[in-house]
Amino acid sequence: MSNAWNQTRWMKRLAAGLITTPEYIQWWPTRKHLRVVPSELEIIRQNFKRRNSELEKKIEQMEEEKMNLRLDMDVQKLETEKLRKEKNKVEGDLDSLKTDYKRLRCSMKAARLGKLQSSGVKKFKRKRSMLIDGKGNSRRPRYEMRP
Repeated sequence: MSNAWNQTRWMKRLAAGLITTPEYIQWWPTRKHLRVVPSELEIIRQNFKRRNSELEKKIEQMEEEKMNLRLDMDVQKLETEKLRKEKNKVEGDLDSLKTDYKRLRCSMKAARLGKLQSSGVKKFKRKRSMLIDGKGNSRRPRYEMRP
């Protein structure tokens, strides 16, 4: 309905053309240069609205950064927890390796001592038998010098 009313109004305007009154012609230039000076209250209100919108944007940005930092903090906590567990595991493995190494050294010493003792007893018996038989010299050099 409003569309039909607009069409008839436009048609009347086209038919009549631009009709301006002499008073309007005199009033138009002054209207162009006439500016309404806002009151101090309106200026303060506009500044307040502008500042308020800026602060709201900053608050939103800070909240977003806060969320991102919380996520980063959670990720770092998980990583440190994982590294702690790995460190404890590696330290436990190192301790078990140290004890295994000590046991191995002790068993090697015991085996070497047993071997040395048995070979020492054999050497002693051989030397004793050689001395008793008179075949051996207890002071002979172990290695011969080559020219």
